[in-house]
Amino acid sequence: MTNRHITFVAAGIAELQTGEVSMPRTGEVLVKTVCSTVSSGTERANLSGNPNIGIGKELPDMTKYFPRRLGYSSAGIVEAVGEGVTSVKPGDRVAVSWGTHTLYQTRDENNVYCLPDDVSFQDAALGLIGTFPLAAIRKTRLEIGESAIVMGQGVLGQVAVQLLRIAGAAPIIAVDPSPDKRERALTLGADYALDPFTPDFVNTVHRLTGGIKAAIEVTGNGHALDQVLDCMARFGRVALLGCTRSSDFTIDYYRKVHGPGITLIGAHTLARPDKESSAGWWTTRDDMMALLKLTSLGRLKMADLVEEVHSPADCGAVYARLMQEMVFPVVQFDWTKLD
Repeated sequence: MTNRHITFVAAGIAELQTGEVSMPRTGEVLVKTVCSTVSSGTERANLSGNPNIGIGKELPDMTKYFPRRLGYSSAGIVEAVGEGVTSVKPGDRVAVSWGTHTLYQTRDENNVYCLPDDVSFQDAALGLIGTFPLAAIRKTRLEIGESAIVMGQGVLGQVAVQLLRIAGAAPIIAVDPSPDKRERALTLGADYALDPFTPDFVNTVHRLTGGIKAAIEVTGNGHALDQVLDCMARFGRVALLGCTRSSDFTIDYYRKVHGPGITLIGAHTLARPDKESSAGWWTTRDDMMALLKLTSLGRLKMADLVEEVHSPADCGAVYARLMQEMVFPVVQFDWTKLD
């Protein structure tokens, strides 16, 4: 079988390439992809050649940076399984974590999840991405009735608003400079949607909430973190979900963190247990299964977040836009358009 891969071949350039299909070995599953989701922040950083990626202490060797492949949240149909695989079989509809934008992808069985009949491929292809804000919310130890704020309304922020509603946060404030994103946040469950660049932003947050107990900072922007610290109540918790790839900013830690007893929580999705979940700290697999359950029950509307669907053949134009547009829509690739 001939495979097709979206590959970042150089800074700012993506191409659809042809390759061979890797058949599954022991413990592996071969999935024919139906749908994959663009994670705009991560993929923009990788496509641009930003050296501050990953969570290791060592910077990557930039002379060997390209080519590279991204696209870690997808869904499809099991094509074949390797020896010892018991949780899925050929023909099963599945979500896939940590794969790539690839027509046929081979993954470890632990990264493949059977779908309930009423969960669509579009829903499932947002599954892994949805586990990121879910883990961040868990780490804040949010309690029913506590105030919450989400800084940034990209795909992670939009999922965070829905999950905070499910978790019982009250009120929920969504923050974004885009009027369209603020309007959308209200439809997703936010009680208020504010522009962070209005002069009275911080005062408004305090007036509406008395101070924020749980914050999800999604932008990765130092100024946004500084702002949200001004919005916090005493002993509030801030989950740093956005990847702050630049360290070129300053915060008054004494007055904004140390004095009021604020907890700053590293919420990178890999900062979680590998094998066993516990209170506030769930594995990726357990979080994925929880999201699929919430989606199946109709409490979480993942597919409604998708704004554009493209053929993988259009990847060059899609990624050119990603490099140019700071406000990028939620985009999925439909791999059936290559058949």
